[in-house]
Amino acid sequence: MIPVGVVLGTDERWQIVDRERASLADLLEGLGPEEWEKPTRCGDWRVRDVAAHLTMAARLPYGTAVREFVRARGNVDRMIHDTAVREAEVPVTDIVANLRSIIGSRRLAPSTTPREPLLDILVHGQDIALALGRERAMPAEAARDAADRVWTMRFPPRPWPLPHARLVATDIEWTRGEGEEVSGPISALLLLLTGRREAAAPRLNGAVPIAD
Repeated sequence: MIPVGVVLGTDERWQIVDRERASLADLLEGLGPEEWEKPTRCGDWRVRDVAAHLTMAARLPYGTAVREFVRARGNVDRMIHDTAVREAEVPVTDIVANLRSIIGSRRLAPSTTPREPLLDILVHGQDIALALGRERAMPAEAARDAADRVWTMRFPPRPWPLPHARLVATDIEWTRGEGEEVSGPISALLLLLTGRREAAAPRLNGAVPIAD
């Protein structure tokens, strides 16, 4: 366990990413056909779209990424969405195999740091689990690191507005923001910070804010 107050190092981040990828692949491997098609809280993505997205950053050649960026007319969000949806049309066994194939990979999408793969796998792993009605544990140290990344994100631009509240984690040392206090597990606060308010609210104490 990382001591309280110590920021995760690069190696620790990647080790957690590897464990999360492996455990998510195990979960996906046991899904039935109808479970792959379940809608998630991540826009219009199904479970299979979210899972496919998680395989992309470490596998998409840079040249292809540039072409997809042009194809999306310079809209990064559209590029991410469209590439994931197209990738999700492969057989689900391939999606699982692709996820397993990037365990141990340290390859990053352009303009990102090792904090982004950690944030991605933690939050999207919850998107999948919530869609399936399953519990998926989130390591507190990793969730804190991801929450800090969201809080300080400047580039790539943060796609979620910060809530107007004083956020206090109850399971690890972490406090950010000003206003009325909202407290709960750091995993729930991370979901709140990434726009999953409805998923986070049942596990939080205080008036859960609606961000502008």
